[in-house]
Parts: sequence; C-alpha cells; structure tokens
Amino acid sequence: MIKAAGATTLGIAAGFVGGLFGVGGGTVMVPALVLWLGLSQHRAHATSVTAIIATASAALVPFALDGEVEWDAAGFILIGALIGAFFGARFMARLPAVWLARGFFVLVTAAATRMWFA
Repeated sequence: MIKAAGATTLGIAAGFVGGLFGVGGGTVMVPALVLWLGLSQHRAHATSVTAIIATASAALVPFALDGEVEWDAAGFILIGALIGAFFGARFMARLPAVWLARGFFVLVTAAATRMWFA
C-alpha cells in the first residue's frame, strides 16, 4: 500500500521542480528554445511546460492500456504535483533569468552525473 503523505510530498517536489524548470523533454526543449529560437529564459521554461500536457497524455494511454499505472500512487502524486507546480511556476516568475538558467544547469548536471555513475 502506498503512503499518501510520502506520495503527496513526492508530487509536490516533482511539481515544484517541473513548474520551475519544465520537466521531461524540457531538458532538451528549454536550451533549444533559448539558443535556437531566441526565447527568453522565463518564456522558454513556460513554453516547454505546455508540451508536457500533450506528451504526458499521449504516453499515459499505452501505459494505462498495458496496466502499468499504479493509480493510487498516481492520484496522490497528481495532487501534490498540482500544488507544487503552481508554486514552482510562481517562484520562477520572481527569479532573475540568470539564476533560473544556473539552477536549470545545476539540475541537469546533477542528473547527468548521477546517471553517469549509477
């Protein structure tokens, strides 16, 4: 049985980071939007988040059809993620672009380092 408090906390943290940095394809999309399309750092983060709605929805269908979704956990994570994403996005709007870019760099570098040594 999933622990609701832990799953909700995880959702809040994931939602906050998602709202702040843009998730999933954002690790590719945000730099591309800034460097290739010339968007501002803030606009690139916000734009990448919009793509998540479509990509997550599209990915959910085959996972759900294959019975791979743990619906109890997903529900609690969703609740936390909605809260975290709202506050992450609000916080992002207050960050100077340089700090937003640096934070994004640290997050991606930490993830890459962990993956390299895992």
